[in-house]
Amino acid sequence: MAAEVNVSGSLRRRLALILTGGAAVLALILFFVVRGLAAQIAQQGQDNILNASMASVLDTAVIREGRVTLDFPYSSLSMLNTDADDRVFYAIHEGATLLSGYDWLVPPSDLSAGTAHFETTAFNGEQVRVATGARILTGTDGPRNVSVSVAQTRDALSNTLNTISRNIALLGLGFFGLSSALALWAASTTSGQMHRLTLSVTRRGPQDLRPVTQPVPSEMAPLVGSLNRFMARLDHTLTQSEDFIAEAAHRIRTPLATVRSHAEATLLRVEHSENRKSLQAMVRAIDESSRAAGQLLDHAMVTFRAENLEVSRIAVADLLRELVQSMSPVAEMKDISIVMELDGPATLQGDVILLQNALRNLIDNALKYAPVETTVTVRVCDAPRLSVSIMDEGTGFAADEIQTLTGRFVRGKDMDNKVGSGLGLTIAHEVAIAHGGEMTLTNTAEGGACVTLFL
Repeated sequence: MAAEVNVSGSLRRRLALILTGGAAVLALILFFVVRGLAAQIAQQGQDNILNASMASVLDTAVIREGRVTLDFPYSSLSMLNTDADDRVFYAIHEGATLLSGYDWLVPPSDLSAGTAHFETTAFNGEQVRVATGARILTGTDGPRNVSVSVAQTRDALSNTLNTISRNIALLGLGFFGLSSALALWAASTTSGQMHRLTLSVTRRGPQDLRPVTQPVPSEMAPLVGSLNRFMARLDHTLTQSEDFIAEAAHRIRTPLATVRSHAEATLLRVEHSENRKSLQAMVRAIDESSRAAGQLLDHAMVTFRAENLEVSRIAVADLLRELVQSMSPVAEMKDISIVMELDGPATLQGDVILLQNALRNLIDNALKYAPVETTVTVRVCDAPRLSVSIMDEGTGFAADEIQTLTGRFVRGKDMDNKVGSGLGLTIAHEVAIAHGGEMTLTNTAEGGACVTLFL
């Protein structure tokens, strides 16, 4: 069972939230900054107009016959006309005395001549912008301080700011939408690279430990580097394990075969019945140990190599001849003949070690279950599909067991007196699958067992 992964959330979603949140903050900042600048510019424009209007009136101030008089030019007030029909107010003072206008417009006490003073005040519940300027007139009775105040309501300015705010809001929404789309694209691109890397690793076989060579962002380079180093160590470990299995198979089979040959030689010289029974039991135990150890190691080899075949061109007929020759002594001990029937050159692309293990186990099984003085047939067919069939003249497969005999350590019910581990058919079945083929178990017309590898 695969270990559960501790998931802390989606990186893509996290990136998207961070980037869209940043876009929202930037959109708000853009709105308030631009609106503030627009309000400042609009206010500056109104102040300039008020100042011009006030200055045009103030410039007309003169002293006539000892009195301060001013002429209101039409242009001084007409320049204050707006689409919102803002109300306009004015006041003319000589010192603290109101000469004309609205008495609520009072000039500041610290007003200096030649400078303009601006302020925002309220009148009848409305905000009013006031511009005030002063001028000193010189008469026969001395200097006289004259001030002019011009005020205007802010309806037009408010309308302008509202229009600007709406436009800025639309601009901010557009900016947010574009930024969000870019954020989602950036998050998808980042997560997509990780997804492609994940797919490139998960699509591999269990023993495909080649380093990851596809380009990755610099931020992912340490992860990929660590992964490559881990796979390199694992590949080294698996190679060592495979070499160990091969060496162990050789070192186990050889001593056991030597011991068995010595035991058999001793058996021929011993005449006492009890001693012969003991030696026969020893030979049987050696056979069981040798077969079990060999098949376990063969199965381990198949497990290691099945997902990463070392493919080469194999002449199946030559491979079978070598196997038959090596197993002829076993067949001769039971007076069993091994017959080969070849149909075509019979070549394929495969792993020679795995195929050798599979075919050796099948021939060994046939020799084990074949009666004395019978024939084991090895038939190779090249068309329509390469197949190798091993047939004996024994009792065949039981009909109720034939579907389960390829399982690990599964043996027939009537095989207790036969040496075996229940792995021979398993090894052959897994080798066939590793080569994209299959294995079938049938009985011949004469009743013997037939195992066919389709490769």
